[in-house]
Amino acid sequence: MALGLLLALVAALATNLSFLFKQRGAVLAPEVQFRHPLHSAAALFRSRWFAIGWLVALVAWGLHVGALAGAPLSIVQAVLGGGLVFLAILGDRYFGLKLGRRQWIGVTITAAGLAVIALTGGLNSDAARPYSLAALIAIESGVLVAGATVLVLATRRDALSSRPGLVLGAAAGALFGVSDIALKYLTHAVGGGLLGLLSPWTGAAILASIIAFFASARALQIGPGLEVIALTSLAANLTATIGGILVFREPLGNSSPAVVARLMAFGLVIAGGALIPSPTRTRRPHRWRAAVRHRRHPPTTKPW
Repeated sequence: MALGLLLALVAALATNLSFLFKQRGAVLAPEVQFRHPLHSAAALFRSRWFAIGWLVALVAWGLHVGALAGAPLSIVQAVLGGGLVFLAILGDRYFGLKLGRRQWIGVTITAAGLAVIALTGGLNSDAARPYSLAALIAIESGVLVAGATVLVLATRRDALSSRPGLVLGAAAGALFGVSDIALKYLTHAVGGGLLGLLSPWTGAAILASIIAFFASARALQIGPGLEVIALTSLAANLTATIGGILVFREPLGNSSPAVVARLMAFGLVIAGGALIPSPTRTRRPHRWRAAVRHRRHPPTTKPW
């Protein structure tokens, strides 16, 4: 359990660092076109910063899988969600992505709520217990369909809302959460040998990750960087935490006070997440976004 929590903490740091690298690379890459996925993926990886971010994400994924093998899904995701603090500090100090007072309050409330979820999870909540196949199918199928629908709508101008980057980021996060639920299932299945990987849930994890890859990259291109990353992380953690409770029947708590504390913590997470998107206003583009706008739309001079 302790090793799983340590791996989750390091994975949280690596995950948020990878998102910041990918955001820097994504805004300099050509626009992601969902109708041309291979071309878009190749263009993204030609961006040095995006490629570095993806390599860091691979390390984070390995740490994440190790954490899932040694600790309950809901607790691992809560620790990962607490990594929003890493995101805010790193983005503010080293990547030039500033958060306003409202966003800092939202991040702090969310991190506090996720920390309470982790602390009240119980040390023995990963004891062997039957999982719910019906809940697994419902959550995996429902979020996959919803995420794919958002991706299709994103190909149409003004089909989503005035904040399409945030919508895409949240959809990508939910899909990452679906992948985490499938991975948690597979960590149990692999106990019977590598043949346990020959499962439809392996395909579900891969499909969800691919869709989330493109949705996340496009969200990073068109949305406010730190807010998109924070909402992606929040959606992923909420989806996986709910999956841990419904699919793997992880208890809400070991006592009545723990159950009450956890329910209140979920409320804090939702309230904090609602504060993260800033009110619509005119922003001064940071230098990465200014550079890509200049490259795609060079200024024209009037002939005299």
